[in-house]
Amino acid sequence: MRQQAHPLTADVPRSLRAEFGATLALAWPLAAANLLQMMVHAIDVIFVARLGDAELAASSLGVSIFGLLVWTTTGLVGASAPLIAAELGRRKHAVREVRRTVRMALWLSVLTSIAAMGICAAGGPIMIATGQARDTSEHAASFLLILMWGMFPMVAASVLRIFVSALGRPKIATAITFLALGVNALGNWSLVFGHLGLPALGLHGSALSSVITSTVMLLAYVVVIQLDRQLRRYHLFGNWWRSEWARFFEIVRIGAPIGLIILAEAGLFTGAAFLMGRIGEVELAGHTIALQVAALAFQIPFGVAQAATIRVGLSYGARDPHGIALAGRASLILGIGFMTLTAATMWLFPRLVLSIYVDVDAARNAALVSYAMQFLVVAAAFQLFDGAQTVAAGVLRGLQDTRVPMIIAVCGYWFAGYGTAIYLGFWTPLAGVGIWIGLAVGLVVVAGLLLARWRLRARLGLLPA
Repeated sequence: MRQQAHPLTADVPRSLRAEFGATLALAWPLAAANLLQMMVHAIDVIFVARLGDAELAASSLGVSIFGLLVWTTTGLVGASAPLIAAELGRRKHAVREVRRTVRMALWLSVLTSIAAMGICAAGGPIMIATGQARDTSEHAASFLLILMWGMFPMVAASVLRIFVSALGRPKIATAITFLALGVNALGNWSLVFGHLGLPALGLHGSALSSVITSTVMLLAYVVVIQLDRQLRRYHLFGNWWRSEWARFFEIVRIGAPIGLIILAEAGLFTGAAFLMGRIGEVELAGHTIALQVAALAFQIPFGVAQAATIRVGLSYGARDPHGIALAGRASLILGIGFMTLTAATMWLFPRLVLSIYVDVDAARNAALVSYAMQFLVVAAAFQLFDGAQTVAAGVLRGLQDTRVPMIIAVCGYWFAGYGTAIYLGFWTPLAGVGIWIGLAVGLVVVAGLLLARWRLRARLGLLPA
């Protein structure tokens, strides 16, 4: 007799059309939250860009290190998503199991954040060792020493976001991220240029604003969870000192490969920033703006991938191969379909897109805009593959399949992608454009291999018995 499913799958879709509706209902609030989160970061870029190219380059290097660490640690604790979904797929009222998973994920957030902050503290020597200009490295290092205090709030907030989304309340994440957008805009306006009677702290003001914003986000999740009747019954913050080592190591077992996948992909783009920094400061500034545009577009399929992990995970827990197939197919069509639109927009209207971040008509920005437009052409070309790889990773994550995708990501991004970027960037006249072509090569290789693994999931023994 089949077990009762979680409310998200109470009426399990038996057609692709019905699964589209179910996936979309979960994906759009997550995608909206992702876009708002990107806008939170975009506000930092917008304010810092007005300080000058040197400040923008320094913040780019600092954020590259910080962002790499945040994405990796959130990927590690992100193993809580398929685990929670599988528990809810197996049994509707899995209160104790869900609470244990969230509690241990929060424990892991503390430990990984401490380690990541240690790396941030050594950011200056790391940047100088990679050949970055000393002045830029020193500015970036002082920026990082402030920004690193936002590490734990960001990682812990991501755990609580997974919890509310898996419980069918993704709109909470959207609302809280919208709150963060307002807080960061006010913080940058007040602290970067000195308003509301506060000192003008410049680059350091932007870092401080980010710390305040991440702290407000975490506190908002705690308050909402405590006030919401459905979420409060899980008693997430009761007996927080009680250990569940079996669950802790299960999260690490599944999450470590996820973190390494994200490290491989984010490391590719972070490494590209360091390569671009060796070419020139203006090229690095143009790379930063173009990468912000590509990252903004990426948030929609990333939201679909997050929804796909939960949708596939629910069917995985319910031992429903047909539901798994429908969830995966719907997610892939949605993610790749949207990236077709973003690719066309970047290709046809590059100046309009760039005007979101900089004044494209200002003479002082001419070189920056020129480089950014060249990079956007390549970004438009790899949009489809970027969407395909992130959704494919999401559906495989729902099957708790993370080890082989990790190997695929490391080899595809670093051997194929980064190797191509180094060769074309420094051994051919392509320079910065060659580095972006290397990014595209990495995404194409990884997308192809992950899609092949999803297609062969039954033959590879990835489906529940």
